[in-house]
Amino acid sequence: MKDLYIDFDGVIYNSIEVSYKMAEDEKISKDYESYYQFFKNLDWCEVLEKSFEINDAFNCIRKIIDSGKFKVFILTHVVSMKEAMVKIDLIRKNLEDVIIIPVPKKVSKNKMVKVKEAILIDDYPENLREWAMDGGYAIRFDLDMDGKGFPVIDRLDEVIEMF
Repeated sequence: MKDLYIDFDGVIYNSIEVSYKMAEDEKISKDYESYYQFFKNLDWCEVLEKSFEINDAFNCIRKIIDSGKFKVFILTHVVSMKEAMVKIDLIRKNLEDVIIIPVPKKVSKNKMVKVKEAILIDDYPENLREWAMDGGYAIRFDLDMDGKGFPVIDRLDEVIEMF
């Protein structure tokens, strides 16, 4: 059984798209610190209310679990405890049997868990590059099927046939 880590924003929920639009509407400077402060103070309840589940993600995760091939974790970057709590509440309403690992935004995901031989499904290429460099399997989630050098899927349950 392989460890499978699934990103939240941009993979399970389109919350990254919604939050970036909110930053744009607020005319937030695109430098890292301005974005970090914006996201730290963001109303994540509002973000998730305006967001939607991507391609039946929760049912796909149930199928992945039922396949018996993977131990599934949700590995999500957060900038505040409020963001972590809101995401955890949403995930728990849909999935009771996965471990959720909030990762402080300033820490790389590959520094939080054992990466070697583990799988990461993420939409952000830099997370995937770091994961692969540490000996993990990196799979890009992208609705346009642009892998950017990585194997790519647009439905989470596609991972079942890959391993």
